[in-house]
Amino acid sequence: MASDVCDILELKGEESKVTKASLLQPKKKVKTKDNAFKRPEGMHRELYALLYHDNMDKPPLMPTDTLPSYNTAKVKLGCSVVRPWKWMAFTNPARSDGGVFHHWRRAEDQGKDYSFAKFNKSIQVPVYSEQEYQRYLSKENWTEEETDHLFDLCRRFDLRWHVIFDRFDHQRFVRDVPRSLEDIKERFYHICNVLKKTRSDPGESVDEVVFDADHERRRRQQLMRLFARTEEEVEEEQMLIQELKKIEARKRDREKKSQDLQKLIAFDSTNDRARRVERKSTKKKLSIGQSKKDSTLDDKALETTFGIRFPDYKSAGVMLRSQAMKLPNSVGQKKAKSLELLLNELKVDQQPMPTEAVVQLFNKLRSDMVYLYDLKVAYANYEMDLQTLRYRWDALAPGLLPPIEDLGPINLQSGILNIKQSTS
Repeated sequence: MASDVCDILELKGEESKVTKASLLQPKKKVKTKDNAFKRPEGMHRELYALLYHDNMDKPPLMPTDTLPSYNTAKVKLGCSVVRPWKWMAFTNPARSDGGVFHHWRRAEDQGKDYSFAKFNKSIQVPVYSEQEYQRYLSKENWTEEETDHLFDLCRRFDLRWHVIFDRFDHQRFVRDVPRSLEDIKERFYHICNVLKKTRSDPGESVDEVVFDADHERRRRQQLMRLFARTEEEVEEEQMLIQELKKIEARKRDREKKSQDLQKLIAFDSTNDRARRVERKSTKKKLSIGQSKKDSTLDDKALETTFGIRFPDYKSAGVMLRSQAMKLPNSVGQKKAKSLELLLNELKVDQQPMPTEAVVQLFNKLRSDMVYLYDLKVAYANYEMDLQTLRYRWDALAPGLLPPIEDLGPINLQSGILNIKQSTS
């Protein structure tokens, strides 16, 4: 409609008629006010907004909600009456001197007990009579007066043993050997256990406090020796600890090497046994298919331990058989290079025709080569360890080295030929 077009083009009055000239004529620009201030170049918009406003008002000095740009909600204060507080006196039940103190407190709490009085916990020290002491608690090296003094200190200081030992009257109770902290604790716990037994009903189980005074004395002596060490002794101990860590690390390495050697030996013996079973089953011509299946399973189980484990491509879709001859990522670059050199030395094509039989035999050959390579590395490591032990023995006892048979280096060429003959 023409009216809709006029509304879109903002045409009014005479200009409301849509003509070719009105459509081709450019739209008039709206004139801006002369007092408008443009934002200087390089000034951020946020900074300019702080300086000027749309109606040229000065920016506020503090946050306010009068302007439409501030929509922060006002704080809603509660309408309840504030509870009054009073400066009042109070007493602490933990004090026996009846001291009066003052603090601010709510008026509704006037007359109530001190709020922190519930944290005043005291230990109940047992009380014994003179008859119980003469009958059960008397001891040769402890007098009744000294025992009473000990229990009085325990009540005053709530079994804070170091304070009790410090306040114990050693001048009043003079002895050849002064009382130690362990002697005081042993006497106290012994009396507590005896009183529990005598005051309990017949047949009732009593939880005794176990305190080993001899162990505490030895522990304190050990701590004093540890504290009295010199700097040279501390450095020597740290050096011994570092040596111990090195010895344990070498021990773990030897154990790991021995485990790897045992695995290699077990792998070789299992491989020979599987081959003998395969030859025997071939000669007797019994269950040929089952023997082949068992041999392939054994080979796969062995390859998971040593050699190369080639992945099984069982996914749906088209697959090239040459993919099965690709070395997996688990084979390192060093082993791959050694495999390449050995294949060139034996004049074996590195990319043979990928028939099913060739793929299986070629992968088996390379797996045995890697296994032989591992054997060679293990033999070299043990030969180096043996040579090191020879030098140590010669340094400790020169001229007394026992004769050791030298097996010589591994004949890698003959081993590879045997592997190739067995696989073919």
